[in-house]
Amino acid sequence: MNMATDPVNERLPATQLATLGLQHVLIMYAGAVAVPLIIGRALQLTPEQISMLISADLFVCGIATIIQSFGLTQWFGVQLPVMMGVTFAAVAPIVSMAKTTPGIEGAQMIFGSIIGAGIVSILIAPVVSRMLRFFPPVVTGTIITVIGITLMRIGINWIFGNPVGPTAPTIINPEYQQWLDAAKTAATMGSTVPPLPEGLALAPSVPNPKYASLINLGIASAVLASILLIAKFAKGFLANISVLLGIIIGAVITASMGMMTFEKVAAAHWFGLVLPFQFGLPKFDPILILTMTLVMIVVMIESTGMFLALGEMTGSKVDQKRLARGLRTDGLGTLIGGIFNTFPYTSFSQNVGLVAVTGVMSRFVCVAGGLIMVFLGLLPKMAALIESLPTVVLGGAGLVMFGMVAATGIRILGGVDFKHNRNNGMIVAISVGVGMIPLVAPNFKQWMPHSIHSLIESGILLASFSAVLLNLYFNGARHDEEAAIKASVEAGGQH
Repeated sequence: MNMATDPVNERLPATQLATLGLQHVLIMYAGAVAVPLIIGRALQLTPEQISMLISADLFVCGIATIIQSFGLTQWFGVQLPVMMGVTFAAVAPIVSMAKTTPGIEGAQMIFGSIIGAGIVSILIAPVVSRMLRFFPPVVTGTIITVIGITLMRIGINWIFGNPVGPTAPTIINPEYQQWLDAAKTAATMGSTVPPLPEGLALAPSVPNPKYASLINLGIASAVLASILLIAKFAKGFLANISVLLGIIIGAVITASMGMMTFEKVAAAHWFGLVLPFQFGLPKFDPILILTMTLVMIVVMIESTGMFLALGEMTGSKVDQKRLARGLRTDGLGTLIGGIFNTFPYTSFSQNVGLVAVTGVMSRFVCVAGGLIMVFLGLLPKMAALIESLPTVVLGGAGLVMFGMVAATGIRILGGVDFKHNRNNGMIVAISVGVGMIPLVAPNFKQWMPHSIHSLIESGILLASFSAVLLNLYFNGARHDEEAAIKASVEAGGQH
């Protein structure tokens, strides 16, 4: 194909590249920074450590994007207009790991599992590119719906407060606590009070004023209303970044109320290098690596359909070899992510939607976007500013971001034949139900072997297993590439 007429290899003027690249960055920015915020807080890290995660995330987003769109040797890079970012599919399993082992040790185990999964993903990329038939729309639609439902809990907790800790719905009655303290003192001084049983503690019984405060509800509602108004009445580019603008409006409101302060931003440096292994050397747990690898397989299946769809959209043929290069880069991005203290990477599908909307198909636009992300990652003040956002602001935006993930899954399921194949209804019904188990009954695994806990505490993985196996049972493994491509195009805002 002639380079002059090939829209994918078109080299635009520098000013256009910068402007169009920045637009790609703004489209994915809210999604890109949400993941380190969620996981950093789940790990109970300090604000400085969470800022470091955000910087690392933006930096590796840029590196992975440049490799994917520009290409690196004959092994890596699909060389299409693709932006890379952290996948939301990995959030729920990582948050489960963080709750089981918080702090630095938890971070080391998470990064170990990500490095392991990255290496495995690079090795299995050619095999995964042939697995598309196991993931027809009825399976991918179900998985993406369950991802959205699972993430929704995080957004809701951002608004009202976490169900545990200082923002739990109830707290211990101070009068009861005084009585218990007096009883303990009396028991130790040898009075007639019988010794208290070891580990005796009071249950929370009075409402916590910090939980579900009406001020927080008002702020989250204002953010949500802003996003809805911008999405409806703004045009083009502004409408595309409605979530980001809603977050900015929320930041202005909370800053004017004194809820958002800027001491950490003032203390942060203007420039800072992103360094590997900031939390110490990673720890490799085989079960956690397997869990993360399963997430990566689902992510790579989505990427496969998306690359094929992008190839059709740009008129640039994506053969088996090129597909394997693109999927290998998902694995390489994840490996680099684990080394630089960040999370699994995938090709962001909302940016594919932007390619369709703007009609600009040059991959060098995404290379420019990647360079901008690397630059943002080297600005600690930017990361500190994002970390300073009150979670309630993110809660209003989270309802939209995570709800859109579920809506995307439902949209894909809308193209599934339920009328002539009633078994498809069974696949969705059972898999969504199985995926809800960890949300509704988080202690369901208490009598099961501890070694498999990390594998079964993610509703997304349970739903994935269920949907793939039930689809094989009812429908077999029919090869329908067209349907898979269509499902991936539908997944416009999934990540």
